[in-house]
Amino acid sequence: MERSSRSADGDIMNLGLSVTTLGRLDALRTLLSSLEGQLRDGDVVVLVAQGKQSEVAELAAEFVARGVPVIATESARGASLGRNTGVAALPPGEFVLAFPNDNTVFPAGTLDDIHDAIDDPDFVAGGFTSWDERGPKTTLPPAGTPLDRYNVWTIIEMGILLRRSLFDTVNGFDESIGPGSVSPWQVAEGTDLLLRVMRTHPEIIDRFSWLPHSVHVDGISTGFGLTDTDRRRKLRAYGRGTGRAFAVHGYPVWWRAAFVAAGLLYGVRNPAPIRAADGWPMFVGRLEGTLGRTFGQKRMVSTTR
Repeated sequence: MERSSRSADGDIMNLGLSVTTLGRLDALRTLLSSLEGQLRDGDVVVLVAQGKQSEVAELAAEFVARGVPVIATESARGASLGRNTGVAALPPGEFVLAFPNDNTVFPAGTLDDIHDAIDDPDFVAGGFTSWDERGPKTTLPPAGTPLDRYNVWTIIEMGILLRRSLFDTVNGFDESIGPGSVSPWQVAEGTDLLLRVMRTHPEIIDRFSWLPHSVHVDGISTGFGLTDTDRRRKLRAYGRGTGRAFAVHGYPVWWRAAFVAAGLLYGVRNPAPIRAADGWPMFVGRLEGTLGRTFGQKRMVSTTR
């Protein structure tokens, strides 16, 4: 491991990575292997097991023996609960938090680039790009662009960088939303987090750090590896969560209406494994979220791999 990052006032600016997992051991091994040799002294990885707890703890111990700073803990189901549990398990003090999925991979040099950003004593929050097997999942604005309620949607959970002190002031992720939560609103928990931080700490709007497009993590697409039935259930669940976030955070009615209608084209605008027929469940889910009610579907939890 390399040197610690220190801000101008002497605070150690280390990364705290909170990873929620249902116990996908092969993916976790790949994630931890990609971090090996990239973490700096003081960085910490927390694995929050929501399944296969003993196996996850054994994997963590294996990597600790290899010099990777990993803490294993556990929680009940729900990605938002897991991420909050991971942050709570970090050692005391300030960290810059990140929230990789258990199937995330950090290409060589990525953590050096991230540390270059958080070494800035003015750093409070930032975002970087996530890729899947098809390419970039979103396109971030240029550096210096103020964060707003529209471009905030270009940052997905595994691309968030946020000081722990800001995270704590808004009580972290809303555990009632996001994948695996008890509510029908199965996505947009990261956007909801940043929107709440923006309201509480408006200074981040002009100080938000958009990292270069060359800085990215790798993962898999929403529909990767799922049957048609499971993929469409997942898309509907995600549509509900996004539509609900637009409604809860007071986006203009015209914007919400256009967003719902655009769901019908989702299957046309996105490449395989998405198909043309996938536009219908996305449309229905977005409508459910915008209206705040569901229609007939009994299984509300998003499909996981």
